[in-house]
Amino acid sequence: MRSLIVALAFLTRLPMPRLATDAGDFARAVRLYPAAGIAIGLLVAGAGWLGARVDPWLGALAATVLWVWATGALHLDGLGDLADGLGAAHGDRTRLLAVMRDPHIGSFGVTTIVLQLAAKLVLLHLILPAGWLALIAIPAAARLGPLVWARFLPPLRDSGLGASIAGAITLPILAIWGALLAAACVLLPPLAATPLLIALLGWWMHHRIGGVTGDVHGAGIELIETGLLLAVALQAAR
Repeated sequence: MRSLIVALAFLTRLPMPRLATDAGDFARAVRLYPAAGIAIGLLVAGAGWLGARVDPWLGALAATVLWVWATGALHLDGLGDLADGLGAAHGDRTRLLAVMRDPHIGSFGVTTIVLQLAAKLVLLHLILPAGWLALIAIPAAARLGPLVWARFLPPLRDSGLGASIAGAITLPILAIWGALLAAACVLLPPLAATPLLIALLGWWMHHRIGGVTGDVHGAGIELIETGLLLAVALQAAR
């Protein structure tokens, strides 16, 4: 329960009991990131379903706003930082990390965040109101990504979130979540795209960036969420 509280407190804006935590607590909490994703998904799906009873666009807007609020824009911030770093680094990994650490956001980051929110808004409109079950599952499935990347990719910094969780994920933990994902695919076949998206992003992170940081994990979550929304929208269009 302690690990779940830490995961929810870190990944969401939901009110949680205040606990004294250390790097070990955060490392153990990463194992329950998908469970925290379910809580986010329930909020997103509920807002989308209620709004879509008036109009699908209103449902899409409500779901998008709740998605940003529920996560505190944490992963969007990582996506923006990564975009700024890649845009300014020109292949220099030292400069990439320096730009990502800068608290200010640049034009690459702003543009990427705007495009990400626009993509989610349009895709949510395409799948609502019938896709509320998918909206519960997608944030959970996307948060499997950091578990895999933490297990198989090196952290780019000696300290920070990426480094603290590097040794916390074991193969049995991945197997358990993999089995749960496979079961969910029976009800929601588009979720079968999750392993492919995780693998493709992991390959790109390794070859383009060289490893992971907390920002890279957050950016990956955002991209997988959008990819899964697209998969659900494509199935709904058939």
